[in-house]
Amino acid sequence: MANQVDVSESHCSYQVFLSFRGKDTRHTFTYHLYDALRRKGIMTIMDDEELKVGDQLAPVLLKAIEESRISIVVFSENYAESSWCLDELVKIHDCIKSKEQHVWPIFYKVDPSDVRYQKGSYAEAMTKHESRFGKDSENVHKWRLALTYIANLKGEHLKSEVGA
Repeated sequence: MANQVDVSESHCSYQVFLSFRGKDTRHTFTYHLYDALRRKGIMTIMDDEELKVGDQLAPVLLKAIEESRISIVVFSENYAESSWCLDELVKIHDCIKSKEQHVWPIFYKVDPSDVRYQKGSYAEAMTKHESRFGKDSENVHKWRLALTYIANLKGEHLKSEVGA
């Protein structure tokens, strides 16, 4: 795994936090990743629909992100459509800076440059967010910054399902 860290030495509540767009990968790639990590004894949190409160991140999820040693971000085609996912990403970005959290981006069936430069489906999603929140919105600015920063980290580019 890129950016490999010995998670067994972590004193955090969770060793790994998974950030992903549920409708894209919850029952496929992300579920298999979560299952593999758990089978290896790695304490992993995968968000749950019940943790959401309106359009805001639930405090329990914010705490889980902060207390994780590593965040794995699964960028998929529709990731940027979700303000929920983008808020998670901003929190992860904050934890990189404040807690030196390790982050491993996975580009699942999406080109890393589309995430980095907000092209393709990422451009469409960000345009919709700008329409909703305003072009000069602080949230939109933070989302763009976090997308660019994390997409520039060393990660994995998966072009299709494993074995497909």
